[in-house]
Amino acid sequence: MSELTEQQRQAFEAAAFRRLVEHLQARTDVQNIDLMNLAGFCRNCLSNWYREAAEQSGVPLSKDASREIVYGMPYEEWKTHHQPDANDAQKAAFADNNPHK
Repeated sequence: MSELTEQQRQAFEAAAFRRLVEHLQARTDVQNIDLMNLAGFCRNCLSNWYREAAEQSGVPLSKDASREIVYGMPYEEWKTHHQPDANDAQKAAFADNNPHK
């Protein structure tokens, strides 16, 4: 395989990011707490990384705007429709696995 150009690398990374976001938007059954417990990141993390990248490029982006990009709707609306309260097992696992202790 030949080496990728910087432009190709960025295009492929952007395509993979878009597909990840589409996948997470479609999989509303997968809860953020489960993502955090299993993978160490969630939709909120992804939206924060997006916002940080925008800000590093000099583009101000609010937390709400970056979340809407990742969730495909306002965050509060997503929570109302798709996020039940975490159960005790999820909370315990999060407490054990939380990288931000």
